[in-house]
Amino acid sequence: MKIMVISGSHRENSQSEKVAHYIAESLLDNKQADATEVFSLAGNPLPLWDEGIWNGDAKWQALLNPLSEKLASSDGFVIIAPEWHGQVPAGLKNFFLLWGAGELAHKPALIVTVSSSDGGAYPVAELRMSSYKNNRICYIPEHIIVRNVESVLNEDAAQNKPEADSYFRDRIAYAGGILCAYATALKGVRESGITQTEAFRFGM
Repeated sequence: MKIMVISGSHRENSQSEKVAHYIAESLLDNKQADATEVFSLAGNPLPLWDEGIWNGDAKWQALLNPLSEKLASSDGFVIIAPEWHGQVPAGLKNFFLLWGAGELAHKPALIVTVSSSDGGAYPVAELRMSSYKNNRICYIPEHIIVRNVESVLNEDAAQNKPEADSYFRDRIAYAGGILCAYATALKGVRESGITQTEAFRFGM
C-alpha cells in the first residue's frame, strides 16, 4: 500500500513539511503502509491552472504527467494545510484543480491542518466543503489539527512540549491506521468498475 503525503504550504522549510515527513515515517514505522512519498508545494512548483490542461498542452503534460502517475499509483493521501488568514493556501486549492483523470478519485484522504497558535479548524471545513467535487477524493471522518506546531513533532526532543507531542504522535498513528483501512476497502470499490463512467464526469 502506498500513501502520498501532500504538503500544502508554499513556504520553504515550513512546519507543514515537517509534519508531512513525520507522518510519512509514522505510516511506515507502524507498518500501516508499505511505501510513502511526500510531495511539497514549497516554492510553487505547479503553475496556476489554465485551459492548456484541457487542450493537451505539451508544457502541462511534461509538468504533470510524472506527478499524475505517482498520484494514480497511490492508494490514499494525507493532505496537509496550514491555516493562512483562516484559509487553505492558494497553491493547495490550485493543486485540486489539476487532476481530472481519476488520479485522486474514490481514494481516501486524511486532512491534517497546521497552526502556529490555537487555530486550524477553518481549513478542515474548507477542504471538506469544496476541494473534492470533480477530482472525487474521499475525505475520511477523522482529521487532525496540529496546534502550536512549533512545539511538537520536532526531531530534537528538547524542542517539544512532552504532553502535547506525545498526544499528536499517538493521534497520528491512530488516524493513519484508519486511513489505511479505508484505502484497503475503497480499492474494492474502484476495482468493481462502478466508478468508471464517462456519463457523469463532474460532481454536482
